[in-house]
Amino acid sequence: MAALFGPGGNSDSFAAEGHKHTYEAPKWLAERGLFAYEYQAGNGVRGSDEVYAKIGEEAEKYGIAMSLHAPYYISLSSPEPAKRQSSIGHIKKSLHAARLLGADIIVIHCGSVLKMSREEAMRLSAETLCQVLEETAGSVYEGIRLGVETMGKRGQLGTLQEVIELCRLDARLYPVVDFAHMYARELGGVFGEGDKDGYRRVFDQIANGLGDDKAKYLHCHFSRIEYTSAGERRHLTLADNSSFGPDYRALIEVIAEEGLSPRIICESAGTMAEDAKIMQDYYLSLVAG
Repeated sequence: MAALFGPGGNSDSFAAEGHKHTYEAPKWLAERGLFAYEYQAGNGVRGSDEVYAKIGEEAEKYGIAMSLHAPYYISLSSPEPAKRQSSIGHIKKSLHAARLLGADIIVIHCGSVLKMSREEAMRLSAETLCQVLEETAGSVYEGIRLGVETMGKRGQLGTLQEVIELCRLDARLYPVVDFAHMYARELGGVFGEGDKDGYRRVFDQIANGLGDDKAKYLHCHFSRIEYTSAGERRHLTLADNSSFGPDYRALIEVIAEEGLSPRIICESAGTMAEDAKIMQDYYLSLVAG
């Protein structure tokens, strides 16, 4: 099984070419040779069942692997019980939409540390995830993976080790590695130009902590990103004329050399599909050789 590449949401070019409905995206992507798509519900799961089902039908027709990004305002670690309960509701709504979309994973943010210790924030996040798992066990959503994402701001939960620790709670929990977030969180200290060892360490840590399959078939996010002393500031494009990384070539070289099969969702600013294609073309040039 080869690596898959696709966008998180619709590129600016999708609308510029006259497309108005996301259910047109699967065909649009397939025509460009891309076969993964992450539906963006970051601002809320607001679509109708009919629309989600239509997107899912089109995705199945064109062979697009689907995922869904759950709302950004989910907070597994909130010290307020009502907010954690609300977050559980948003996760359930995300699972419902994901099932209609034919998505096999939803991506969830852990939450912030705020004035708590990281240990307390982790405890609350773990409790919230366990409640989600308990309330959805044996349901039609049980086959959809819950992806816990690495985060880009230092005041948030979501280091790679924290994500691995949370994912050890249950087999349905999977790490989602956002390489841009990790790069921003470390203020550019990882994944610089030619830094293949940095990428290898990520896959090795996941394999050692969660098993080889969760490393080999990792769900990933990638873009270049600008950061400040607090971490993530804004996503960039591969063509952006700045010194910010991370370096996609080093990542692709590790994937090809190690025979890995991740799904890489590109989150560039407005050029998600175009940059996903650049990464995919580089990958294909390596595995073909």
